[in-house]
Amino acid sequence: MRTRRYFIAAVFIVLCYVGLFLRGSSLENKISKNKLIEQVQILENRARHELSEDLDLSNSVVQALKDHVASYDEEQHKRLEEEQEGSKENQIEEQPKTVKITEKPLLITSDNQPVIPVLVFACNRVTINKCLDNLIEYRPSSEQFPIIVSQDCSHKETKNVILSYQDQVQLIEQPDQSEIPLPPKEKFLGYYKIARHYGWALNNTFQKGYEFVIVVEDDLNVAPDFFEYFRGTYPLLRNDSTLWCVSAWNDNGKIGLINVNEPEKLYRTDFFPGLGWMLPKSIWSELSLKWPKSFWDDWIRHPEQRKNRVCIRPEISRTRTFGKIGVSHGQFFDKHLKFIHLSDANVNFSKFNLNYLLKENYDNTFLKNVYTLPVVTFEELRRNLIKTDGPVRIQYNTKDQYKRTCKMLGLMDDFKSGVPRTAYNGIVSFSYNGRRVHLAPNVNWKGYDLSWS
Repeated sequence: MRTRRYFIAAVFIVLCYVGLFLRGSSLENKISKNKLIEQVQILENRARHELSEDLDLSNSVVQALKDHVASYDEEQHKRLEEEQEGSKENQIEEQPKTVKITEKPLLITSDNQPVIPVLVFACNRVTINKCLDNLIEYRPSSEQFPIIVSQDCSHKETKNVILSYQDQVQLIEQPDQSEIPLPPKEKFLGYYKIARHYGWALNNTFQKGYEFVIVVEDDLNVAPDFFEYFRGTYPLLRNDSTLWCVSAWNDNGKIGLINVNEPEKLYRTDFFPGLGWMLPKSIWSELSLKWPKSFWDDWIRHPEQRKNRVCIRPEISRTRTFGKIGVSHGQFFDKHLKFIHLSDANVNFSKFNLNYLLKENYDNTFLKNVYTLPVVTFEELRRNLIKTDGPVRIQYNTKDQYKRTCKMLGLMDDFKSGVPRTAYNGIVSFSYNGRRVHLAPNVNWKGYDLSWS
């Protein structure tokens, strides 16, 4: 009798596997759930009949079948979500795409806004008070935008300045103050400490459950609408997988190269600008696994990290640096950085329709428009010999041609991983004598050339 029972149990196990096979087939061929349930009920009834002499065994087998039905629900729901996501990626939209926030952020305020902390990096600048005063002055809500100051260096005087703000800011301290062994002939210890500090502080902040973080250095001033800028653009960053940051900085944001009458104008850029920028937790989860030991800002611009993703940047900068003295020894400061114009406008970005910045919409308008514009020379532009009004295009074909033109125009002429500052698809957009100008490669452009760096 026992042998017969084991034999029947073995037969039923085979029947269970058949049921599982049918369940898998129904997923692939979209057989209805009702049909699967009918199959499982047949197996349940057979189990109760064949194993009636062993009630415990019968109940265990039946419960296992019910568990499989429950897992079917989960798999079917997951498969449906994946298929819907795939169809979105493959669908060609005839109408401009829109951003819809499909789920709530991990941390939200009492009025249902995302909590986005401002992470201020500090070391030994007692002038951090200029940065903090500015942030606190323009911060619309301490609940939505908590300020976290992360200090390295254990500099007592700077720490005292930070602590003087009491509950207006939160201080965290980078605990590892050990000396970093440098490779042979390496002299830039400061850049190694900065990379270590950034890695620790970003990990520490994101582990608290925030979905976005705004990164600010202790030598930055911010514009009146700094917080509104990020509040308005975070839905783009959250929902457009081709974006990986929003920056408040325009590398070519000097008076004479910007249109001060267009403070609301924003661009996509392949160049990572930094200097007041927001990133999502999903990007940090990816970058943190391979965070470099030094020169993090150059590293993040490498193709292996960027992966053709872009940032949003403004026509007019929402940050300005006052930090001439630092690890970089004032590189570019006197020649360029101190001339960047800080916006004094107050644009209500969260009320604007920013869907034009989505990749499909932007490429279908910006790129097409640029390559329909008349081509002019720098001399024609400088001497105002252009007979038509409106934007124009200056074409470049080589690295040397690009750099010469930039110097004549007053643009920054360097490259990082082959990408010119502020460029999108090789196009650098700016204003000159009140006219919109696009310094652009030829229409057959094949992509960035790493050898240009």
